[in-house]
Amino acid sequence: MPKPRKLSLETPTARAKLTPRKAAYFVRVAPHIALGYRRTESGFGTWSVRFADGTPNGWLKRFGTADDKEPADDKHVFSFDQAMKQARALARGEAEAEATTEVAATGFAPVSIDGALKAYGRDLEARRGSIYNATMPRKHLTAALLAKPVALLTAVELKKWRDSLLGGELEHSSINRMLKCLRAALNLAARHDARIQNRDAWTTGLESLPDADKARNVILKDHQVTAFVRASYAHDAALGLYVDVLAATGARPSQAARLLVADLIADPKAPRLMMPKSGKGGSKDRLSRKAQRYSVSITAALAMRLKAAAKGRADDAPLLVQADGAWWGDRPGDNYGEDIDAVIASLKLDVKATLYSLRHSSIVRHLLVRTPIKVIAASHDTSIAYIEKNYSEQILDHADDLQRLALLDHDVGDNVIQLAS
Repeated sequence: MPKPRKLSLETPTARAKLTPRKAAYFVRVAPHIALGYRRTESGFGTWSVRFADGTPNGWLKRFGTADDKEPADDKHVFSFDQAMKQARALARGEAEAEATTEVAATGFAPVSIDGALKAYGRDLEARRGSIYNATMPRKHLTAALLAKPVALLTAVELKKWRDSLLGGELEHSSINRMLKCLRAALNLAARHDARIQNRDAWTTGLESLPDADKARNVILKDHQVTAFVRASYAHDAALGLYVDVLAATGARPSQAARLLVADLIADPKAPRLMMPKSGKGGSKDRLSRKAQRYSVSITAALAMRLKAAAKGRADDAPLLVQADGAWWGDRPGDNYGEDIDAVIASLKLDVKATLYSLRHSSIVRHLLVRTPIKVIAASHDTSIAYIEKNYSEQILDHADDLQRLALLDHDVGDNVIQLAS
């Protein structure tokens, strides 16, 4: 079978006659694939591959040195024939790429950011994670970046994009969450394609913004929590029951949404809910963690309201549903967002509260009544370290109360010595 020919590139002698320049000399070696040779002043030429992937300029990647001044080894130094084969393998990820090359064979063209986010979405779906983590970055990435192969990303361009988000509609904490999601997608792509060797590009370029994740926990007073629950019931009975559970347990909205009818233990003396755990804590064993339950105490009155609302539903049916009987979903905020905004607006609070304020308030309420911090962490599905980090001010107030219990007030009578002025 005839091979592509380019006499000026095939031998070191022929290549030595080429004029050194920044632009490479190209020869097409397959549809959409071209092998490039760049002649340098030093005489050590380099090979590159260009692939027309549908974007205006396609992509270009240097992959090795030409055998101009040292023998080819098909690893770092390539002859013309070896370079052609390597160029095809890089562009196509051909399964026939031999073990002698350091480049792994996976997929056709190296995956783009767009492809990495799609793969990350499928991975999240398989692990029952939130697919939103894969779609959120896409809304803010440019078309050029979405089409860029992950293997060709640089720290400079990623940092430039990150910094372009500053001063816009996103808060710094939201930018950091998006950066974390994008880093996860790119790391997944790198794990599945050994050709991607530039992890430092997004480790450096997508570094989190400093001081953006400082906790801004809005703590509501007890009467404000009660007003929140009552206003929710007044707005919609089903929403009110959902909010009531969140206020009583301090659970995350996504956890409460996964409660089943069987998770309600309406014991007259010790009513409780078997709350599903969150999937937080890393990507491994997410499904098994979310299947686990832990006990959370509730009032007898709330237990009766839940029992009445769940009457007639199967044990494996959702305990909390919307007014039309539909489940709140994996992303319940999509269903309650506007209603909760209306409820909070009606309260006319002097703080910017959210539904998560009920969780923060629950944790602080337990701290102030001197519930052991280990018990608080367990009953709120979090860690002692997280509570210490994010509720330090309330912990100090709590510690002050405890310290005062140990203070001794010595009665010294009238035998007080006047200190010299």
